[in-house]
Amino acid sequence: MTSQLPVDDRPAAPDADRWRDPTLRPDERADALIPLMSLEEKVAQLVGLWVGADESGEGVAPHQNDMVEHTPPWSEAIRHGLGQLTRPFGTRPVDPVLGARSLAASQAQIVAASRFGIPAQVHEECLTGFAAWRATVYPAPLCWGAAFDPDLVEEMAGRIGRSMRAVGVHQGLAPVLDVTRDYRWGRTEETIGEDPHLVGTIGAAYVRGLERAGVVATLKHFAGYSASRGGRNLAPVPMGDRELADVILPPFEMALRLGGARSVMHSYAEIDGVPVAADEHLLTRVLRERWGFTGTLVADYFAVRFLQTLHGVAADAGEAAGLALRAGIDVELPTVDAYGAPLVAAVRTGAVDEALIDRALRRVLIQKIELGLLDDGWRALPTDLDELRLDDDADREVALRLARQSVVLLRNRDGLLPLAADQHVALVGPVADDPMAMLGCYSFPLHVGVHHPEYGTGLEIPSLRAALHRRHPRLTHVPGTTITGDDTTGIAAAVEAATAADVCVLAVGDRAGMFGRGTSGEGCDAVDLQLPGVQAELVRAVLATGTPVVLVVLSGRPYALGAEVDDAGAIVQAFFPGQLGGQALADVLTGEVAPSGRLPVSVPRHAGGLPGTYLTPPLGRRTQVSSVDPTPAFPFGHGLGYTTFDWSEARVIGDPAGDTGGPVGWPVDGEVTVGITVRNTGSRAGADVVQLYLHDPVAQTTRPVVRLIGYARVPLEPGAAARVTFGVPADLTSFTGVRGRRIVEPGDVQLLLGRSSGDIVERLALRLVGDERETGHHRQLVPTVTVEPVPEQRR
Repeated sequence: MTSQLPVDDRPAAPDADRWRDPTLRPDERADALIPLMSLEEKVAQLVGLWVGADESGEGVAPHQNDMVEHTPPWSEAIRHGLGQLTRPFGTRPVDPVLGARSLAASQAQIVAASRFGIPAQVHEECLTGFAAWRATVYPAPLCWGAAFDPDLVEEMAGRIGRSMRAVGVHQGLAPVLDVTRDYRWGRTEETIGEDPHLVGTIGAAYVRGLERAGVVATLKHFAGYSASRGGRNLAPVPMGDRELADVILPPFEMALRLGGARSVMHSYAEIDGVPVAADEHLLTRVLRERWGFTGTLVADYFAVRFLQTLHGVAADAGEAAGLALRAGIDVELPTVDAYGAPLVAAVRTGAVDEALIDRALRRVLIQKIELGLLDDGWRALPTDLDELRLDDDADREVALRLARQSVVLLRNRDGLLPLAADQHVALVGPVADDPMAMLGCYSFPLHVGVHHPEYGTGLEIPSLRAALHRRHPRLTHVPGTTITGDDTTGIAAAVEAATAADVCVLAVGDRAGMFGRGTSGEGCDAVDLQLPGVQAELVRAVLATGTPVVLVVLSGRPYALGAEVDDAGAIVQAFFPGQLGGQALADVLTGEVAPSGRLPVSVPRHAGGLPGTYLTPPLGRRTQVSSVDPTPAFPFGHGLGYTTFDWSEARVIGDPAGDTGGPVGWPVDGEVTVGITVRNTGSRAGADVVQLYLHDPVAQTTRPVVRLIGYARVPLEPGAAARVTFGVPADLTSFTGVRGRRIVEPGDVQLLLGRSSGDIVERLALRLVGDERETGHHRQLVPTVTVEPVPEQRR
């Protein structure tokens, strides 16, 4: 196959300048331009170009080495224009200022080479920050979920977006809105959690921050990717329509409606035998016709060709291109392949209707016009370039705040934490002195930098040992084991160090990587939920010493923490907390910061068997008909602190349907308000997280025993109190009924106020009244939440 496109000399029409008129709407300008373009010029706008991608096999995308060999030379690739430039900063280390100048030069060549002079739209990864050398690495998405703080996530995303725009990038490939369904899946670390409401609200906040900075947010992966059979990457998904509608799709709806995302990336998945890249129902009828999405739909890397090579639903590249276009994919990423010469040939032979190309092109041009790329005043070279910094004090401050808020204290027997200043501390474990243990797989140092060690990380990334030693000079460090491998010879030294200490901090966990080069990350799936390597043996040996142990788990997924860790006095969970994660952990361990994170995923009790998230119907929980008890060691939403909180005065405020003497009436098309007072009864400041769950005891389909529908993070000084209220629309009780329609069903329900999904403090009985009501995409998606201080005289 060749990607060479024939030259077109068709002259432009007399009204060729109408598309340049800035007074016209973007759609009017696009409609004026499309008829002037040749077929070759049209398809050139529907492809990316990945310059400098590695063909050696040491890539950062699946099958990269097989696919980039088809990339044409630069001059040939841009002669008809170019839709996107792929990762000019995220392919190899490049100084940000030099990179911005190089990008501007490339854009100038693209503009000069083609008839219409349209710049390329530039995209980059930005899941844990702008994936560029010397750019701040923020906490991974599981940390966003653990923080339960959408405002802080939005602030982080805004800073990421500003750094991207500062160097000429227009689009970010984030956030990941997959709801994790099997923790063995390596990309669990990229998800925000196991609950669609948490994923949707946090994901929408990220989108708002990125979009307000002028960067197009790209929702991924639409949809079903995280529900693969066996937790294997890019494996078939055995999922029914109800799970898709009620668990997988809602976060995408929320990010589109509440965040304003302008792009979506489809999933690699095949659901019930249909690859998403060829699924016209999902990508067009659901996403565009039902939900009204008007932005661009971009292909996950190489996924168009995968319709031929991996899924076997297309005979060749041209057929794959036709299937993808018909399904609704507008842009082929990362580089020109099936949407190049094979697509042109398919149109010439009549196998693909050119109207499909025009449909995709219109969306691409509208977005470029909205970004200002077709305006006369557009400039590729940013202003104040010499002052550019991608990792400044303000960036690091936000990264540190989020890292601190994401640390989850799972257990703290007898007040073992915080550590006393005069204690002799043994710091044991393979991740204790590993700065890379703080980073997710899509951080630049691990995603790209590992292939270029001569450049270094470009950042200061303190390890837990370095951060803790500054506070505890009497610190003894012994690694004990490596993260992977079967060498146990260092365990004896670890046991000796723990025995001699007042307290042992035992740090175990993961090393993020790509395609088998780590224990977590894309293509790094797990066969079970036991700690990698011989770390479990290290844990058993250290716990057997009798020295008080603080177990710290630094990981990209939850690992089983059942009976084998019963002797651990304290357990701390952190999910790749970013470049300042070591400092954040040390702050929490020493008490400089009170922990306030809550689990975005349940922590299982058993290493073997299939993990189950908390979103299960009654038969998904412990029953008398199975010998397997799936009850987690620590449930979704769990987390402790260093102070105490009292909850009181929980009630339904008003009765919208009138006082009936029984459960409060709640119209099926109405709203109910519930409230509770939270008081800090301890001696130090802290933050509690009030979680609102729905329990629907009788429904026409089986329902989760509890399901999160709202939450509020409540920071309080000692003695202070706040009133937390939730205005809950009946739409939040909706689900997919037996006829496949989303409904609000009348009947008894309960609103539960809890500290976690397994620790319910108050149950409020209500009855949905009226006729069964069908609802849909325009339903209300979130409650209104208010947190108001309680005046001191009322405390």
